[in-house]
Amino acid sequence: MKKDIILAGVGGQGILTIAATIGLAALDSGLFLKQSEVHGMSQRGGDVQSHLRLSSKEIASDLIPYGRADMIISVEPMESLRYLPFLSDDGWLITNTKPYINIPNYPDLNEIISEIEKLPNRIYVDADEVAKKLKSPKSANIVILGAASPYLDIEYEKLKNAIRKLFLTKGESVIDANLKALDAGREYTLAMK
Repeated sequence: MKKDIILAGVGGQGILTIAATIGLAALDSGLFLKQSEVHGMSQRGGDVQSHLRLSSKEIASDLIPYGRADMIISVEPMESLRYLPFLSDDGWLITNTKPYINIPNYPDLNEIISEIEKLPNRIYVDADEVAKKLKSPKSANIVILGAASPYLDIEYEKLKNAIRKLFLTKGESVIDANLKALDAGREYTLAMK
C-alpha cells in the first residue's frame, strides 16, 4: 500500500487536524508515515499545505514529487487548484466548495468550480453547509476527511478511532460531533459513486 496525499487550505481551517487524524489511523494500521508541513502565514489566513505519505514499506522522503500525488484533500476550493501540478493523472481531488475569501482579487467561484469539474476524479461538497446542518460548524474539515475516506485505503473504523483519540480531551460531545461529520462526508461520496 502506498498513498501520497497533499492537504491544502487556509490557516485555521483544520488542515493539521486532518493530517493528525489520517496519521493516527495509519499508525494504528501498521503503516509507515512521513509528513511535511508548510504553515506560511497561517495565523493571518495564509495558505497551509502538508505532504502526507503513507506506505506499507519504509518511506525515504517526506516530499511528494510533481505529478505523483494520489490525492489532494482541500478545505478551500482555490487552494485545491494551487496544488494540481502535484496530482497524478489518475489521482483524486476532494475539496470544499465554500471559499475563504482572504484576498481582494479572489477568483470567481464559478470559474473555480468549472476548473474542478474538468478533472476526471473529483469530489466537491459544500462542507461548511453540511457541518452547519449537523450543528457543528467547526467540523467542515472533518466532513472533507469523510468525503476522502473511501479513497484513503485505510479501514474506516481506524479513522473513527483516530477521531476519538484526537478529541479525547475535548469531551464526548465534540467527539460525537466530529464522528457525525466524518460519516456525513463519507455518505456524500458514497452517494456520488
